[in-house]
Amino acid sequence: MAHTKFRAEVLTPDGEVFNDEVEMVSTRTSLGLVGVLANHAPLLATLDPTELRLHRTKDTDVVSFAQAEGYMQVGHNHALLLVEEAHSPENLDAGDLRERLAQAEHELESAGEDTEKRRVAERDKRRLERFVEIAEGR
Repeated sequence: MAHTKFRAEVLTPDGEVFNDEVEMVSTRTSLGLVGVLANHAPLLATLDPTELRLHRTKDTDVVSFAQAEGYMQVGHNHALLLVEEAHSPENLDAGDLRERLAQAEHELESAGEDTEKRRVAERDKRRLERFVEIAEGR
């Protein structure tokens, strides 16, 4: 059974990465996983790093992105996702991501009492851990 379609947009600081009709948006908010269908109640949520899935049709046509932190606004049959980064999983280099993860872990260890430096390193570590999982197909 086909679901009603609605517009979904994914924007990063570098520009638009997706803008098309979908049947469902599946992502992770700070409160947990969420699936958005047409006619969803208005929603404003902070997004956590995850594999964003944009279902053009229920089971067969899914566009995926490694999604960084950001925000999602849903209303009037439109989903807008504003994220720091969005990468196609096949464009991720697991080796490079592991190196960046090691650097973030080093930054976290050396942050000391600098709470802002610690917060940034923790955020980077969480994002890179999730991106490595996506790159390795877990």
